Amino acid sequence: MTQKNSNFTRLINFVSRQPLTVARFTAKFLALLVNTLKLTKTSHVIRLNLAIALPHLSQAERNRIGQNAIQNELISYFEFFHIWGAESHKNVVRIHQVHHEHLFHNALAQNKGVVLIMPHFGTWEIMNAWLAQHTQMTIMYKPIKNQSADDFVRNARSREQANLVPTDESGVRQIFRALKQGGTTVILPDHSPDSIGELVPYFGIPLFSSNLSAKLIQKTKAAALFMYALRNENSSFDIFIEEIDPSIYSQTAEQGTEIIHKAIETLILKNPENYHWSYKRFSANPELFTIYDIPTENALTLVEKVRQQDPMI
Repeated sequence: MTQKNSNFTRLINFVSRQPLTVARFTAKFLALLVNTLKLTKTSHVIRLNLAIALPHLSQAERNRIGQNAIQNELISYFEFFHIWGAESHKNVVRIHQVHHEHLFHNALAQNKGVVLIMPHFGTWEIMNAWLAQHTQMTIMYKPIKNQSADDFVRNARSREQANLVPTDESGVRQIFRALKQGGTTVILPDHSPDSIGELVPYFGIPLFSSNLSAKLIQKTKAAALFMYALRNENSSFDIFIEEIDPSIYSQTAEQGTEIIHKAIETLILKNPENYHWSYKRFSANPELFTIYDIPTENALTLVEKVRQQDPMI
């Protein structure tokens, strides 16, 4: 192991052993620095994404949401370290309430498999501990470049009775097989695919998107649920489970992906401060590849051009 990897291993292990309140306080302090000094390019990405997705809001409203979103995202990252480093039963204890829990148990009882759609929202890693009490999960996992971080995260996720499969065709086949046997998979759908994919509207912008979630649901007829977790004020978390529009089963893969996108949009519009806005999602359009590398005014002009010209919108 290199010295750099060794130091990183010590750092993540140290952070993971700190009380959750300490992790959250540290994240809030870092967020204060980022918001005050605008130290990172990430803050620019977040603010541009907010301007693209929420043009109906005033600049002042988006600034407020952006500051809170930066803080919440940093807190989530520190919570991830803490969750990965904690024993499973301790993570379960931190779950205060599961809203509409019956939807999940009803889905399991059908024995047709369960596809859980989890956007990059709140603190999704806490849900693995709760899910592992009830079902065997098969989850796609893309290795992290830093070997120490990869070992740490891989061990944490495997500990929750999860079968980690590669993000390729062999992994997809394993997920199909698991669903056919009544198992459960978790998909984070709001990312750009490694390949081109299909152009599907997202906040009024057609973006290259993966149809994997919709195809899994449609081809296996597995139960589909929308799921996310939010921290609360007493150092614990609440989990929320919602139904997905049942018309997803009778649509094309592209239409099914649009249904999922609409569900994510609805959640974000209700609570934009807890979405992870740092991902360069809106560059997944042939005309918008460079929007995060050019002045904001030029980027928004390009976005509006795409929004106005596409016949799907």
